[in-house]
Amino acid sequence: MDFDVVLIGTDINAYYMARNFYEAYNIKPYVIGRVPMKFTSLSKILKLTIEENLLNEEIFVNTLIELAKKINKKKIILIGCTDDYVSLIIKNKKILKDYYLFNYVDNELLEKLVNKEKFYSSFKDFDLDLPKTYICNLNTSLKKLDETINDFMYPLIIKPSNVVEYHAHSFEGMSKVYKLNNFQEVEKCLTDIKNSGYSDSITIQEFIPGDDSLLFDSVFYCSSKGECQLQSFGQIGLQEHTKTGIGNLTVVINGYNEFNNTKIIQQKLKTFLEKIEFKGACEFDLKYDVRDNKFKIFEINPRQARSSYYLTKCGHNLATYFVDDLIFNKKKNFTFTQKQVLLSFVPKYVARKYINNKEYKKQVFRLWKKETYTDPLVCKGDLSLKRRVWLFLRKINYIIKYNKNNW
Repeated sequence: MDFDVVLIGTDINAYYMARNFYEAYNIKPYVIGRVPMKFTSLSKILKLTIEENLLNEEIFVNTLIELAKKINKKKIILIGCTDDYVSLIIKNKKILKDYYLFNYVDNELLEKLVNKEKFYSSFKDFDLDLPKTYICNLNTSLKKLDETINDFMYPLIIKPSNVVEYHAHSFEGMSKVYKLNNFQEVEKCLTDIKNSGYSDSITIQEFIPGDDSLLFDSVFYCSSKGECQLQSFGQIGLQEHTKTGIGNLTVVINGYNEFNNTKIIQQKLKTFLEKIEFKGACEFDLKYDVRDNKFKIFEINPRQARSSYYLTKCGHNLATYFVDDLIFNKKKNFTFTQKQVLLSFVPKYVARKYINNKEYKKQVFRLWKKETYTDPLVCKGDLSLKRRVWLFLRKINYIIKYNKNNW
């Protein structure tokens, strides 16, 4: 191939994107990250480099420039696989564009999308259905806050508005999202977050009733010219139930929606991206609210999601969209993929025991066949003994984690 690929990150997201390029072009992408993770460190379909200080902006830029010189090809696609790395790429576009090809929005739009306070204020007049939300400052008096959120029903949800800054201040008991049952729990949660050093705002939201099967996932690819080229829409059956994993789906069926009202929300999301002239891959997190029969949008992740490999199983390998766009400048008609495909990270035991929605569960096991089921981490060309043992132990660990944790 007359081009190469650099992926930044070492997690599931990085692995499945490496798998996409390996399967589509027989390329072993360069993968670089801060911490060795078994998703990528046990893989033979990529070339891994660890740089512990990669979040340092100067080191980040210099490392990527040196890597580009080492690869020594005119065309190198650069893809970030976490929010941190996407942000660093965008902030350093002017320098990196001399060495890499990439497809991202500008920093101003990125801030509006990833910062929850800015997202809700910037797009409140767009035709989007959002959960009831209050943004507070950590210096707000607890008495005033209690009075302000008095009309919120418990449990309620608390999450940091600035995810990147939040993850830079880890602390004991840290969670991606907090589901709290009374104001005493709210007070403790906010105190812990403030004491960690986090200084940005906090998002307080109503808890939309219902289990994991009311969650939905929609992934897009929009070209470097701002044209929507690909969209998926799937119903989730399970998400992670650990503090640090909550919000990450573990079971999803693309092309399935038990409420049979996909067209309206599908068009709303597409129209929104077209209006803001979004560029690149992104994922919407939604939950169906049975109280008013609307899909409430929690957030948009301005990157491909860790679970997006189901697109490949649907016949739409995301790697080909990057290549056709950035290398070949190929125009593509918009595709809304409705093929029913099951993606699951968990073993059948977990799906059978913890998916509460009986009709959804029927669909899961109907699709759990070789041609309609996929696990992003199981690649035929990448099953060394060490990796197979690790994958087996990972499935066992999922059983243990679900038995211990209840969201």
